[in-house]
Amino acid sequence: MSAPQNPPEWLPPLFPVSPWSETVMEWLYAVFRRDFIDMPTRYDGCEVWFFPERERDKELIFWHLVEREDPPGSGNRLPDFRRCERLPWARAMLDNFSAPEIKAWDYVEGDGDNRTYVWLEALDYVIVMKRYRDGRRRLVTAYCVDYESKRRTLRKKWEKRLK
Repeated sequence: MSAPQNPPEWLPPLFPVSPWSETVMEWLYAVFRRDFIDMPTRYDGCEVWFFPERERDKELIFWHLVEREDPPGSGNRLPDFRRCERLPWARAMLDNFSAPEIKAWDYVEGDGDNRTYVWLEALDYVIVMKRYRDGRRRLVTAYCVDYESKRRTLRKKWEKRLK
């Protein structure tokens, strides 16, 4: 894990998720609505959007921001308390992508997709978006980087980023 660091001034505090309840999920959804539906989201001057599909009465992307597949590959998604706590960080990081604490880059994946990564490395949180030719980005996911192998992968992508 990265060395602990004082959070940047622009970063909101962690969202309180303990004790856990369905009410907490509704509060998180209110944060998501405020940050990604009620206010236009931009990255580097271009629109950030997501598919409008809904599942369990909420946008599918919301679930990708607050849940993780457990076990991986099972299709079974459960709340990830670390993702939930950091949900308010996503908008703040997109708004402050050029801050010195953030590594933000484009990378062409093996399948040819152009992805944008916005990584607050010292605090182990990354946002992933698909980049389109017109500069717009589609929000794909955001998560805590909780394995050293994932950190190594992100660092390699940073080193091989598009410049």
